[in-house]
Amino acid sequence: MAGIDLHTHLAPVLGEAEVAELPGVSFDGGRLAVDGSHGGPPRLNQPEALEAWLGERSLDAAAVSAPPPFFRQHLHAADAARWVRALNDGMRRAVAGRPRLLPMAYLPLEHPEVAVAELDRLLAEDGWAGFAASAGGRSVSLADPSFEPLWQRLAADGRPVMLHPGSSPDARLSEFYLANLLGNPYETSVAVAQLLFGEVVTRHPGLRFLLVHCGGCVPAVLGRWQRGADTERPDVPALAVPLREAIRNFYTDCLAHDPDVVDLAVSVFGADRMVLGSDWPFPMGSDDPVALLSHRDADFVRQVGQENARAFLGRSEEAASGA
Repeated sequence: MAGIDLHTHLAPVLGEAEVAELPGVSFDGGRLAVDGSHGGPPRLNQPEALEAWLGERSLDAAAVSAPPPFFRQHLHAADAARWVRALNDGMRRAVAGRPRLLPMAYLPLEHPEVAVAELDRLLAEDGWAGFAASAGGRSVSLADPSFEPLWQRLAADGRPVMLHPGSSPDARLSEFYLANLLGNPYETSVAVAQLLFGEVVTRHPGLRFLLVHCGGCVPAVLGRWQRGADTERPDVPALAVPLREAIRNFYTDCLAHDPDVVDLAVSVFGADRMVLGSDWPFPMGSDDPVALLSHRDADFVRQVGQENARAFLGRSEEAASGA
């Protein structure tokens, strides 16, 4: 089927001179390494492999972002500013001349002032399909007032923001691969709770966020959150907009690995708010994101892959279609 995968990853392409000036960054066996990590499987450095995979899956395009090992949320502000500039410039190089690969520029939410400065730089450039940022991890609470300039600019610009979980700071998750299996959906949910209870999406209705991994824990706990507001639990604000309405500012991909969870996410976010997401090329992703929807009818699958994706990308629709 034709469609757009909105959750894929590539490594940035950096030059030797850039790498020499970035602490913790090096080349290892011909691959870029940050803080001792290659960031993922070898195909992370092979945009041609992603293009070939899209062809095999009869998909039109893919939104591409850097994976979490490249977030480097531990960096101090000055080093983070240098790194994120190099990262975004490198992502542009990774997809250069490949119109089916739609780059998402990274914004470092652990440093709100750095994120605003980088966004201002990016807004002067063409070609970005949207933006990517860390959900949870070491990010500042997304309800913090320091983010208001960022939300204002993003809402006015209109391009979407993918929230991808950062590494959980919970040391208990070091066993059983829980940092991924539990930490990823948990960190996404922390970020969404901050945006909802902080009424960020209510103040800035122009914001559109994409949640990966089928929204993390959000579909299961949104009703509990509303109950906390309804019963005036301590520190829970009185909400001007019910959470079931506010959640409409969020899209979610279909990467749940469980058809029942996909159906729950559809009931919570809405049928027009689900998109394809494979997490290519990571093993916790799916080699066939359309198959994650095989229990639904063909009209829904087409809506998710095509109509919802175009609505999410908004002003980037022409780029997404290869025009």
